[in-house]
Amino acid sequence: MCFFVPLTQAIATTVYRVCTKQTDTFVGRNLKTLELMLWGGSIMLLIDHLVNGELFAWNLRELLTIGVPMSVVVTAVWAIGCLLKERKAIKA
Repeated sequence: MCFFVPLTQAIATTVYRVCTKQTDTFVGRNLKTLELMLWGGSIMLLIDHLVNGELFAWNLRELLTIGVPMSVVVTAVWAIGCLLKERKAIKA
């Protein structure tokens, strides 16, 4: 059930983006990208778990050892990509 962590982050990101509607900050300009990455990854993992019959009762160990690091890596990759995009826009 490792997809619960990025799914929860995707829901929180969507709610934050819809409620704040910030487009003038670094995060606001790039939040939609993170949102799409999290939703896409969560849906892919859900389908994988369904196909492999791995949907079972709450498993805290899997959430902590797979779900949390996965969400941290996705967010870090997003942040690095956004920084590079911002740097490129400044140079142009």
